[in-house]
Amino acid sequence: MSQEKISAKVLFAIFATGILSFCGVAGETAMNITFPILMKEFEINTATVQWVTTIYLLVVACVVPLSAYLKRSFKMKSIFLVGNLLSVLGVLIDFLAPSFGFVVLGRLVQGMGVGFALPLMFNIILEQVPKRKIGLMMGVGTLITAIAPAIGPTVGGLLTANFGWRSIFLVQFPILLASLVAGRSIEQISTVKRETLDIMSLLAIIASFLGLILGIHGLSDHAFFSFSVLGWLVIGFLGLVLLVWRSNQLETPIINLAILKNHLLTGHVLAFFTFQLGSLAMSFLLPNYVQLVNHSSTTLAALMLLPGAIIGAGFAPFSGLILDKLGARKPILLGAAFILLAHFHFTLLGLKLTNGLILIFYMIFMTGMGLAFGNIMTNGQKQLALEEQPDANAIFNTLQQFAGAVGTTLASLIVAMSQANQKMDFTQATAKGSRNGFMVLFALGIFQLLLLFWVVGKENETN
Repeated sequence: MSQEKISAKVLFAIFATGILSFCGVAGETAMNITFPILMKEFEINTATVQWVTTIYLLVVACVVPLSAYLKRSFKMKSIFLVGNLLSVLGVLIDFLAPSFGFVVLGRLVQGMGVGFALPLMFNIILEQVPKRKIGLMMGVGTLITAIAPAIGPTVGGLLTANFGWRSIFLVQFPILLASLVAGRSIEQISTVKRETLDIMSLLAIIASFLGLILGIHGLSDHAFFSFSVLGWLVIGFLGLVLLVWRSNQLETPIINLAILKNHLLTGHVLAFFTFQLGSLAMSFLLPNYVQLVNHSSTTLAALMLLPGAIIGAGFAPFSGLILDKLGARKPILLGAAFILLAHFHFTLLGLKLTNGLILIFYMIFMTGMGLAFGNIMTNGQKQLALEEQPDANAIFNTLQQFAGAVGTTLASLIVAMSQANQKMDFTQATAKGSRNGFMVLFALGIFQLLLLFWVVGKENETN
């Protein structure tokens, strides 16, 4: 392989897996804006409609940890084909759904497809892109995970307003077809050796994320000391303990958690988790603020996130180039500083944010995300040997899905607690709750910056 050029086949392979992942990730947040319409059409309540998002996050979080095992056991093209066909089937089910149960089923099936595709994209980059270009292509790859959630509400709002909610799935068909055609270029580099799937580990993974995600989502509607919250959380933690124990017993576990003994990797993983948590929390707080506090339309609320998303998209590959040329420290710390600056202004003016200020501050926030987010994942994987990187890839992508569930639920819970205050009108209570959410994210931003000063120290840049 050339040390400088990325072959056309590799570029097409990244494109194929990337747009396949983009459809699923953008579809997740695109559907959030359709909740009031779905509730009216299918005569369901808020708790029920949340399953459109919950089931998707749950399935992706359960499938992604299997990616290291799948990479060792099956050809990449076979994994891609299964992921693509599952995504097509899921989109078809949702487009034709005669009842809400079929909408949820479609999101479940598409979630499985994205669970196959998302880690495959990063595995192809890490294995087949020349070392000097990995930062650039990882930046391009993380456009999917960092930008798609922000673009989703804008696209979903515009499509729903003009063509109905089913059009969100209709527009995905030609994109998935293009992905299928481009996927013919995927090549197999590593040796495949079929392994036996450890059923106990698989059940532990399912229990972990079923319990943790359902427990966290239950916080919005149930008391903490109830089975809907504490009961599911206990199941989740027990599943996690079982997974760690079982992984230590096996010579080749489904996912090698022992790599987390590398403290620099663990620091990058934790920072990556908090970045995604903050990003999804902002994606909830800002559209709600625009609609409920500033009394603007749903379409405007969706469009408010678009400029920031575009800026983040532009900076992501640019930051990868900086990493390739200058190391990880500069783009990561600069990105974390931009995010902290945005959180500071959101907190300071949280009770009287105009739409113009929201637009500007979110652009600052997404500049920081574009600079740092993908490079944290890239530099974290550089702390490991090549054969350990698929396991790290699985950990990063799994926690990313879990962080999305935590961020959205945490933000909604903080706002809901304020809205329950009977002494304030709803608008004032929503503004105060949003400001409280911004304060939590500001504190998280301080933690992120301090953590990253440690994990991307000058002595670690060349690792």
